[in-house]
Amino acid sequence: MTQPTPSSPIPGSPALAFVASDRPEAQAARKALIARYGAVSEQEADVIVALGGDGQMLETLHANLRQRTPVYGMNRGSVGFLMNDYEEEGLLERIAAAERTVIHPLQMDAWTESGEVHTGLAINEVSLLRQTRQSAKLRITVDDRVRLEELSCDGCLVATPAGSTAYNLSAHGPIIPLDARILALTPISAFRPRRWRGALLSHGAKVRFEVLEADKRPVSATADNFEVRRVARVEVRERRDLSLTMLFDAGRSFDERVMAEQFAN
Repeated sequence: MTQPTPSSPIPGSPALAFVASDRPEAQAARKALIARYGAVSEQEADVIVALGGDGQMLETLHANLRQRTPVYGMNRGSVGFLMNDYEEEGLLERIAAAERTVIHPLQMDAWTESGEVHTGLAINEVSLLRQTRQSAKLRITVDDRVRLEELSCDGCLVATPAGSTAYNLSAHGPIIPLDARILALTPISAFRPRRWRGALLSHGAKVRFEVLEADKRPVSATADNFEVRRVARVEVRERRDLSLTMLFDAGRSFDERVMAEQFAN
């Protein structure tokens, strides 16, 4: 019986593509897995295997927004909340038994002070941050109704359920189960009103941030790793028409990880 070459998938198995971060351990893992299971291009793959940390998972999902091939991650980085444990053996069986998690990104439309419009997509969150030592001043509107006339802060963010355990959690925002159809609106170091801790919004909500005193207090806006400097206005909404699929080992679904995180010491 002829053995498959490293560039050919194992007959009868899903065609796999392997992508990896620049970390040496991720690159070594990619080389070993291709030698063992074969590989095809990302365009031909049934499943994309991402090797690295959560940053690599986000990069792979963004690159796959058009094709929407399921992504199975294995941790070869520093942070791996979105990744499965790394193990070279049994990969095909793990993928076959994996649980699917479907997520929807946010769209950010950002207007700069000069009137330019920039659009980006975020799988984790859209965040606004002060650019100088001066605090940011933001007016926040939800579904065309002003909810906060003035928030003085280091920044503010809108997080998806998938992103609720990332920057949002570090900013003391709530952890959200994936099936909750909720977005988190979370301030970053709120100064006034000091006791405001944010809000939970329907996934269909449209959020608008207006930057007050923008010339004196410049603000940047970021959709995951896409940044726009000196913004005047930012609008955020969920793109329900776009869906991405992550694969998690059986019994270690994203929902289970979210639940476990809420009871972690």
